Amino acid sequence: MIRILIAEHLPLVRRGLLAILGAEPDLRVVAQAGCADDAVRAAIESCPDVAVVDAGLPGSPVLAGLSEQAPGCRVLMLSADPHPGQVRRALAERALGFMSLCVPPERLAEGVRLVAAGRRAIESELAAAALQCETNPLTRRELDVLRVAAGGARSTEIADQLFLSVGTVRNHLSRIMCKTGARNRLDAVRIASDQGWL
Repeated sequence: MIRILIAEHLPLVRRGLLAILGAEPDLRVVAQAGCADDAVRAAIESCPDVAVVDAGLPGSPVLAGLSEQAPGCRVLMLSADPHPGQVRRALAERALGFMSLCVPPERLAEGVRLVAAGRRAIESELAAAALQCETNPLTRRELDVLRVAAGGARSTEIADQLFLSVGTVRNHLSRIMCKTGARNRLDAVRIASDQGWL
């Protein structure tokens, strides 16, 4: 019997996953969570074999938390709107599977079985797109600046938060836009997010 944790923030989707996976004779849902912190706690308490995790789960980084706190739990990520960068980032953070929420129920169940066996379960189109995804050209500090900018912060607020001068922040933003080919900082955030750099 494969023990499963479902970590999905939308209650309706979570119940649908519970119904689909719970109907399989060799799968058993042992825990559910609606945010990253609850997912990590549930994994520690219930010791699942596989966590089926929403790629947009709110809270602290769920993959890092599961890797540290529940290393025996393998992860299959799900996304309503998957993009190559998301897949690449999930695989870099040691997820074994990545699927769209649009997959047929039987394909999802098979993906859980593959991940439980330590094998990859990635839709072929997503895998191919992730392989073609560009390498991140941004430095760690540029990523820090862009993450803060993504929240709508002005240059002065970014400078205060990262303990930089306003001129340094403007230089970083200029280099970010040049490297990404973005028209403005919002466009740079979108490009970096789509590529999985943020």
